Amino acid sequence: MMSHRFATVWRKEVFLAYALLLPSLIFLAAFTYWPILRSFWFSLHDVALGDPRIFWLGAENYLRLLDDGLFWKVLGNTAFYTLTTIPLSIIVALLLAVAMDSKLRGMAIYRSAFFYPVMIPSVAAGMVWVFLYAPGYGPINEALNFLGLPRLDWLYDSKWALPAIILMSIWKYSGYFMLILLAALKLVPSDLYEAARLDGVGPVSRLLHITVPLISPTLYFVIVIGLLHSYQIFDYVYVMTQGGPADSTNVLTFYIYQNGFQYQDIGYASTIANTLLIFVLGLIGLVALTLGRRVHYMGER
Repeated sequence: MMSHRFATVWRKEVFLAYALLLPSLIFLAAFTYWPILRSFWFSLHDVALGDPRIFWLGAENYLRLLDDGLFWKVLGNTAFYTLTTIPLSIIVALLLAVAMDSKLRGMAIYRSAFFYPVMIPSVAAGMVWVFLYAPGYGPINEALNFLGLPRLDWLYDSKWALPAIILMSIWKYSGYFMLILLAALKLVPSDLYEAARLDGVGPVSRLLHITVPLISPTLYFVIVIGLLHSYQIFDYVYVMTQGGPADSTNVLTFYIYQNGFQYQDIGYASTIANTLLIFVLGLIGLVALTLGRRVHYMGER
């Protein structure tokens, strides 16, 4: 009798759980899983934008990708952007979080100031930095000239265009990472720092041997979020450089846009998108196998 009643209650709870999850599952299937499957199907065909006809190609688009020199350049730009932006953004965010984790008066104003760039729309932020980088009258070049340094054609020089976008991205996202890390710092016991100070441990050693290990789960989360952000970069490239000069700032998302909407080659654009998805999943898996094993949870590794 009891087992029958337990089974009935269990079935009702399972039904309620699925009923509550159903709206989210429908949206997830409609706007995530179905587009992924559709993209894979398009990658095996010759599909033109606006043309209902499709022609089977098999793996031809993928073989074309291997011989596409521009694709490898774009992949290199994307990898350089990722491997530069994420570490620098997290280092800046961690230092800001440590500096903001104090009880000095007016600290809330500083926290809001550093977080404010996150709230600015990407297109607006890009236009602001186009003005800052302007070769003739931009404030950054004026500052370089004041210091006796040569002016730079930031967005018009293939050597400096991508670093310019990286600098802007660090400014844009460091505040977001800072806020997450600041919340993690609030959970670190203050007596650990006090004991370290009494033992003569310096601030750098306290940061590396106390703060970083204890907030490592949050750091791991921030790294994964940073990876996802870095491979979604499109707005800044579109607004600031259009992938130029000489494709020096062309990244995978912008290259997908070019092939899909400018060249109207949906099949090849889908191939690049699938490659990007596999690459990101593989990179996140690599991070999980390496950094994920070094994360401390409640004092355990």
